[in-house]
Amino acid sequence: MPKNAAPDASPVAQFEQSLDELEQLVEKMEQGEMSLEDSLAAYERGVGLYRRCQSALEQAELRVRLLTDPEQPDASQPFAAGDGG
Repeated sequence: MPKNAAPDASPVAQFEQSLDELEQLVEKMEQGEMSLEDSLAAYERGVGLYRRCQSALEQAELRVRLLTDPEQPDASQPFAAGDGG
């Protein structure tokens, strides 16, 4: 049985692994040497990885909101773009 990520791995760990795999997949596809069938399978895999990354980011945002104000997580404001610390 292949070991991709432990089922109880943190969303951050899953995000990083999925993002790495997605970047490798994109590089391979950009080389243009894949067959149509392989390209389609890679695209499908990429969509799944993208969705996993998006889900992990949403979970991380929720955790930040809960840590910021556990009483009113919906009252917190999203981070402004470009506000790096």
